[in-house]
Amino acid sequence: MAVISSQVEEGVRLVKLDRADALNAFNSAMMDELCDIFLDAAADVTTKVLVLTGAGRAFSAGADLKAMGQAQAVPKHGLNGMLDAIIDFPKPFIVAANGLGVGIGCTILGLADMAFAAHSARFRCPFSSLGLTAEAASTFTFGRLLGHQKASWILLSSEWVSAAEALDAGLVMETFSDDMFMQQVMAKARIIAELPLTSLMQTKTLMMKPLRDSMKAAVAAESQALASLSGGAANREAVKAFLEKRPVDFSAL
Repeated sequence: MAVISSQVEEGVRLVKLDRADALNAFNSAMMDELCDIFLDAAADVTTKVLVLTGAGRAFSAGADLKAMGQAQAVPKHGLNGMLDAIIDFPKPFIVAANGLGVGIGCTILGLADMAFAAHSARFRCPFSSLGLTAEAASTFTFGRLLGHQKASWILLSSEWVSAAEALDAGLVMETFSDDMFMQQVMAKARIIAELPLTSLMQTKTLMMKPLRDSMKAAVAAESQALASLSGGAANREAVKAFLEKRPVDFSAL
């Protein structure tokens, strides 16, 4: 069953994560579906700009921790396949963070050509609190966008960042009121979609040329680090505490 909606109008493909009951958290099926949408949009001549947002009150709560303890189908693309499709996407990519963004719901902002946030949106990279490390090339993109110190705080502290703080740090380009959020974002997208696709794609290609290899190298390094930490003592304690709805205890770690 599809958990992402996708429609094209006036050159703008609006893609909406639609697991509102799970705060649009990513499981393997959702990663595969989003990857396929990016691949399709890249080849689709009617798509000039892709806007990614979420249904309900969240943009995305990140990885579905509940799904980690359940049997899932073997992924077609997986996380790295999805990230490759986003990094290689040849057209303008806009993130419209309509609500909370946690984990990949925050780090994906670093892969966007432009990112906007609703005033009520807030972000968190909880990797350290899960006994893990950052992903989605954020160990490269955040430092480039925010500077080393602000990137370090967001990626290391696991603390919440408000939309206003994200704007000040450079993680998003602009914020809009909640009631007019998507109208404002779509107006920005339509400005770009009115321009010739060949020019948009060539300009993005030139802008991405010095960055793409570094982004993919970061994804590979992060994947290796995540594999080494996943299932470790700190990660086991974090997941167990989450499922038992109790405070995490890292005192012995």
